Amino acid sequence: MVRVISVFNKIQSLRERYYKAVIGKDALIKLVSEAEVAEQVYNSNAIENSTLTLEETEKILLQIELDRYVSEREIFEAKNLARVVSYIDTRAKERELTLEMILSLHKMLISNIRDDIAGRFRKDKEYVRVGSHIAPAPQEVVGRLEKMLAEYNATSHENIIKRIARLHLVFEYTHPFVDGNGRIGRVINNYLLIREGFVPVNIKFIDRKMYYEAFNEFDKNGATKIMEEIVGKSLTNSYHKRLAYLEGVEIITLAEYGKKSKISHSNLINKASRQTIEAFLEKGVWKIGIPKR
Repeated sequence: MVRVISVFNKIQSLRERYYKAVIGKDALIKLVSEAEVAEQVYNSNAIENSTLTLEETEKILLQIELDRYVSEREIFEAKNLARVVSYIDTRAKERELTLEMILSLHKMLISNIRDDIAGRFRKDKEYVRVGSHIAPAPQEVVGRLEKMLAEYNATSHENIIKRIARLHLVFEYTHPFVDGNGRIGRVINNYLLIREGFVPVNIKFIDRKMYYEAFNEFDKNGATKIMEEIVGKSLTNSYHKRLAYLEGVEIITLAEYGKKSKISHSNLINKASRQTIEAFLEKGVWKIGIPKR
């Protein structure tokens, strides 16, 4: 509990710095957000077993021909998710998250992939299993999601890390759709973060093992500790990246920083992974901002 409060306090401090740094720099932060779309899409789809690399994802979004055959489904998964990620960046500020909005986002995500299930919750005998977890019966979906949103809204006094972590776990436990649950769940996280004045997070494919451990932990005893750690680190990482651009520092790789400061690369990677230094992952490379000479 103390750890979550400590991370939350750090995020609040970063958030204050961000609000000061972003004044008059809307165009710059828009460019950073647009450049991040491909990374968001790549990581979220990779967690769901997509074979696309980050480079291939970028090419698809830029309508550049790929060097190998890729299924039509994977192409639509990339394009549709990019559309959803871009859409919520402005929509989240205008409308609260409702079941209708969740269905609308799902329709955008699954269109041209599975039109028969796009924009609707599971019904009749549509049961789903993820690993050893069998999701609740279709007739329970709406009630569980309504309760999920009500609890989220009722705990507005609590810190955002705990609230997002719990909502995400409940959403994935419910698995309301036949397909697209993980990607929509991660989109919802960002919808709510943006709506509450925070920056969006990017849960990385490299953290996939820990991410699934968080679901197992919740399945076993309803605990949210691992997911809180993932959300906290992702949010800190996102602020570190934006502040590096907004505050006009020199951005270098962590490897370069290690040589300059004579600190071992492995030591820096460890600190970066724990987010105890202001490092951030960009296109799979750890970077850090240093004062310009």
